[in-house]
Amino acid sequence: MTMTSVQEHGVPERTVGSSPRLLLIEDDDSIAAEVAEELTTRGYEVTRAATGVEGLDHACMGQFDLMIVDRMLPELDGLTVIESVRAQRINIPVLVLSALSAVDDRVSGLKAGGDDYLTKPFAMEELAARLEALLRRPTDSRVTMLRVGPLEMDLIERRVFRNGQEIDLLPREFRLLEYMMRRPDTVLTRTMLLEDVWNYRFVPQTNLVDVHIGKLRRKIDLAGEPPLIHSIRGAGFSLRVPG
Repeated sequence: MTMTSVQEHGVPERTVGSSPRLLLIEDDDSIAAEVAEELTTRGYEVTRAATGVEGLDHACMGQFDLMIVDRMLPELDGLTVIESVRAQRINIPVLVLSALSAVDDRVSGLKAGGDDYLTKPFAMEELAARLEALLRRPTDSRVTMLRVGPLEMDLIERRVFRNGQEIDLLPREFRLLEYMMRRPDTVLTRTMLLEDVWNYRFVPQTNLVDVHIGKLRRKIDLAGEPPLIHSIRGAGFSLRVPG
């Protein structure tokens, strides 16, 4: 896999109507090549930096539409890069990549100034979907709350509410609900959920998704309230607010 589509040196001048310009700060050559190739085919203009120092230099001197920052970087770690970028009042959306998946790690990434947090390994489809969602956000207002109908999810504090009543979720349930809240009114197949929430790279014969959906539904769909999690016969599941 080549990196011919990646600009390794220099940051292009911004032109009206140009493709979204993305700064990828990733020290793993293989991951960087795969991400750059995929995003280039999707219409992004990708500039890659291999170290934290190089990435910070690019971020401060260039005009980018968004950034992908690996958390573990040589010379300067990713969270320090993000904090430095925010200190320079550079408010473009930032997606944090990391192999660290604990709740505290995700909270640290968001508190440092990240807008979203994606753990490795990840599916390219989810990466692309998250970038598209970040590009739709106002650049002057970093979103840390997800809202779908009566549901609210605080991405910083890792708390969920329905009509103001807090719902206690386990980490996997939180991740599953976050995935669904980012894709309301969308049919989510079991394969999608296994690949993107559980990071399976193959589809085993398992009822894992159904079991977790059932547990989540019992917590989210409160007695006397309209159900939000719907089973789509022969297809999967969907988070929908009654019309």
